[in-house]
Amino acid sequence: MDRIEFFRDLAVIIVSAKLFGLLAGKLKAPQVVGEIIAGLLIGPCVLGVVKDSDYLKLIAEIGVVMLMFGAGLTTNLKDLIKTGSKALLVACVGVFVPLIGGTLLYGFFYGFGAVGTEKFMRAVFIGTIMTATSVSITVETLKELGRLKGTIGTLILSSAIIDDVIGIIVLTFVIGFKDPDTKPVSVLWHTGLFIVFSFAVGFLTYYIFKKIDKLYPHQRRIPILGLALCMFLAFAAEAFFGIADITGAYVAGLILCSLTDSDYIARRVDINSYMFFGPVFFASIGLKTTLDDFNADLLFFSVGFVLVALLTKVIGCGLTSRLMGFKLKDSLKVGVGMMTRGEVALIVAQKGLSVGLLDSRYFACVILLIIVSSVSTPILLKLLYQGEAPEEAAAT
Repeated sequence: MDRIEFFRDLAVIIVSAKLFGLLAGKLKAPQVVGEIIAGLLIGPCVLGVVKDSDYLKLIAEIGVVMLMFGAGLTTNLKDLIKTGSKALLVACVGVFVPLIGGTLLYGFFYGFGAVGTEKFMRAVFIGTIMTATSVSITVETLKELGRLKGTIGTLILSSAIIDDVIGIIVLTFVIGFKDPDTKPVSVLWHTGLFIVFSFAVGFLTYYIFKKIDKLYPHQRRIPILGLALCMFLAFAAEAFFGIADITGAYVAGLILCSLTDSDYIARRVDINSYMFFGPVFFASIGLKTTLDDFNADLLFFSVGFVLVALLTKVIGCGLTSRLMGFKLKDSLKVGVGMMTRGEVALIVAQKGLSVGLLDSRYFACVILLIIVSSVSTPILLKLLYQGEAPEEAAAT
């Protein structure tokens, strides 16, 4: 692609992604859905105005790293530590059941292959995509219903935070096992080394940033240094430990999330992500999606993918809640609240594409899952809470 054409393509992507993102917001859908649809329309699937290129791939990679950095920054580490065994158990089962369900689904359609082979790893990766939870839609719904700070709302949010952490660990393991010659001990060893490295760097870096934050509060040098830390850990994770770069970016966010100015850093980072890198990343998902190989077989797989992804979250999280003593209706609320998918599922899918564990045609399945879960979750939650007084209102 010519360098000048690249700038034209960027202009088209930014304008179309934002227009469709705003339209999606008006329709009460996540903006990312609109941005993905924009990529589909301007890409090879429909109009063919913009083609995927190495330039766009690089910017999209920066975008995904910044998104994960932002996710880490907005994590409440104190709440994460204090969530307790209930949220941890719900999150663990809520990851395990979709992982198994997705693997079995792929195996049913295309076969498993021997353990450790590429076909087997592709099956496991489909399950890995299903492990991700995005509760942004759930949060808005619970706020509207006055249930965000209730017992069930707190359990959903705490479980979702832990769910994302476990999901990133699962992604790390799956990518580590991509090479058939890779041994489990080697993956465990590299993961363990990265955890030790993260704690050492995190402990030292946190106190350095805390000192800088105290001397120069609310100044731009803090988010600039934070972004540098994000890029360094993204590099170190993959270059030194063979772990996904997004894991390093997420850890960088976790390191800084307890700073006094963590919200300030997150807002500054979000400006770049919102205006430029984010739209390019989400539109690039649409650009990569191809319908050339879309046939009846893939259509049936897509329907199965969506159903399995939704039901395994409801069953895994809901059944665990039920076994812990929650009423059936409350258990269903937890399961339904945990079934939404969003940015993290796309990030995992993007990583799978880059390492050769996912074909681009399966992006259509992920996009369909995000749309269906984003629409169905608020409706089902409102039905489950129908006739109940808001807990916040009841407490006043």
